[in-house]
Amino acid sequence: MNAKHILVRLLLVTIFFVSPAAHLLKVSNGGTAQAASREPVRARHGMVASTSRIASQVGVDVMKRGGNAVDAAIAVALALAVTYPAAGNLGGGGFMMIRLRDGRTTAIDYREMAPAAAHRNVYLDERGELKKGEGGSLVGYRAAGVPGTVAGMELALKKYGSGRLNWAQLVEPARRLAAEGFPLSYGLARSLRANAKEFAPYAESTKVYQKAGGFYEEGEVWRQPELAATFARLQRSGPREFYEGRTAQLIAADMRAHDGLITLEDMKNYVAKERTPVRTTYRGFEVISMPPPSSGGAVLIEMLNILEGFDMRHMGASSSERYHVQTEAMRRAFADRAEYMGDSDFVSVPVAGLIDKSYAEGLRKGIKMERASTSAEVKAGKPAGYESEETTHFTVVDAEGNCVSNTYTLNDSYGSKVVSKGTGILMNDEMDDFASKPGTPNMYGLIQGERNAVAPGKRPLSAMTPTFVLRPDGTLWFAVGSPGGPTIINTVLQVIVNVVDFDMNIQQAIDAPRIHHQWLPDEIAYEPFGLSADTFRALEARGHRITQKPRYMGDAQGIMIEDKTGVRLGASDPRNFGEPVGY
Repeated sequence: MNAKHILVRLLLVTIFFVSPAAHLLKVSNGGTAQAASREPVRARHGMVASTSRIASQVGVDVMKRGGNAVDAAIAVALALAVTYPAAGNLGGGGFMMIRLRDGRTTAIDYREMAPAAAHRNVYLDERGELKKGEGGSLVGYRAAGVPGTVAGMELALKKYGSGRLNWAQLVEPARRLAAEGFPLSYGLARSLRANAKEFAPYAESTKVYQKAGGFYEEGEVWRQPELAATFARLQRSGPREFYEGRTAQLIAADMRAHDGLITLEDMKNYVAKERTPVRTTYRGFEVISMPPPSSGGAVLIEMLNILEGFDMRHMGASSSERYHVQTEAMRRAFADRAEYMGDSDFVSVPVAGLIDKSYAEGLRKGIKMERASTSAEVKAGKPAGYESEETTHFTVVDAEGNCVSNTYTLNDSYGSKVVSKGTGILMNDEMDDFASKPGTPNMYGLIQGERNAVAPGKRPLSAMTPTFVLRPDGTLWFAVGSPGGPTIINTVLQVIVNVVDFDMNIQQAIDAPRIHHQWLPDEIAYEPFGLSADTFRALEARGHRITQKPRYMGDAQGIMIEDKTGVRLGASDPRNFGEPVGY
């Protein structure tokens, strides 16, 4: 076991010992528990928390040159396409939440769109069964939706950038990283090697992610010349080059040669959209999150509204009571997700009803403290008004107080595994986030309904949950988000509850163990060492089915504004290799 894994496990276990470096956490009996956790990274001016220290530093450098949080976020997103190819991307899409210092808050939707050739049964064979492998929704050329990342960055820059740095300047750090290379970390070298079999059917992917005669090793300088050339074209001709210029032509030609769905016309027709965030209050603190086509914000708010009726603080942070009511909230909200969520441009999504506190009150009444519900008996409610494990999130706060919370993805790790010929661009497999066969589980085991069926131009449902939490006076308190497929929503939920109910700082809240329940399958998933034996037995006694996952959940990245001092507190998840950088 390497040192990084040992550190992760230590940070995720609640340890009862007295140490000058430990933080005091309140527990329900009035005493204190000493929980091992790093201090957040502190900075007076700006902060970036991402899964790549190199990319975080790119964002800080942009802010030092006069850019605002939006400028920095764009540069970070482009840099992650080079330094974190499993999820950072030009060939994918996502969501950017922006909060400006004057209180204006908006959501940029740059989720992928289904190509015009896609239709409801595009991934079913002649027997009506889901296609596997090439031709299906998970790997290969037909798995990709039309990428939105470049258009999303363009929209954010035009409307909310500082005006002090232009597009070409924000692209340059990523171009330079791709052209000149950077030393491979242990984690990235291991990841490229582990995915070699997945890349093998695609010559371009093997060419990019392996060297002649073998694998890249830790510490070797890795260069991506074709990706660098793509960035150079974007610098010279602007963002629309990706959708109408040589890059678009190369993507369309490669798709045509391999029976892919995306055409040049699909590329030209892609559009990023600005949407209105969803909001609630939780114990007096305003929570602002992403609206559809992300399910994250509405499902998060539904769960918070349910939990608000319980005395979480009295239960204690690691008690079976806390995990019981949290699971029951998750169960009910994910049942509604399966029934009601989809692209609101195509179907009616009853968001107002789902996030209404009176609706949550009715759901809360069905929760019994002495026993677990079953998912067979918990169906979708009747509200009024009728992502991959490999996603990545980053958070940016600048010196003026502007903030960006951004989650974007290729869906599965390294997306469709296809690098588009001549571009260096890894394409997504986001078409699997549609309900290819409504009522059948997707790669994450999620059941999804007819509202999320495939249709041309439609955006697949997502779990991405970039979120802001404000103090009662309306100022920013903290921002957070995470990758993790359906565990994204529950990761953000638990970070918020850890901060608000259990007085944890942002690093403690991110470090703490997590559980996950998504309605179906009817089980609580927990992390290695995440539940004590006593807690496990108490939950089983209530009737919960519990399973330990071999992997940790999520990779949260958050920034908190310290009360009174205004110092930015950056926190990266110990479950991955990220590191906040500030100045």
